[in-house]
Amino acid sequence: MGARTRYRKRALDVLFESELQGLPLGGSLPERLRTNYPPINAYTVTLVEGVAEHAARIDALIERHARDWTLDRMPGVDRNLLRIGLFEILYADDVPDAVAVSEAVELARELSTDDSPSFIGGVLGAIIDAKPGLAAEASATQLAEDEGEREGAVD
Repeated sequence: MGARTRYRKRALDVLFESELQGLPLGGSLPERLRTNYPPINAYTVTLVEGVAEHAARIDALIERHARDWTLDRMPGVDRNLLRIGLFEILYADDVPDAVAVSEAVELARELSTDDSPSFIGGVLGAIIDAKPGLAAEASATQLAEDEGEREGAVD
């Protein structure tokens, strides 16, 4: 198992255990960092904090592209692998999209159900196909937010 694969698996562990403990996404990270057991790498922290920071957008995109599946219906491992993969696709410029998908699918093959690898690959693939439109959508959203802030500052 490669180094980044281990870091992704640690991020999955943190996100999954946070859910099990009823904590916000990544809520168990501070304790994991305090004990450093198992060891937490900086890339793991980047993944967990990035997923938590962008959770609303990430979860909305997953639900939009996961045909007939809500986040609540998905196995926890699948839900969090999708979050990690999508974070890398959207926000990690040093990770090619194909690598993000491949890593998520491989971890699903190892850790989840028999159907999970194809499900995860399909959802992430659909989001990659939609990525050009997502960039335009994000720009339009940011522009509207900026306009709203300027109007609020004038009032």
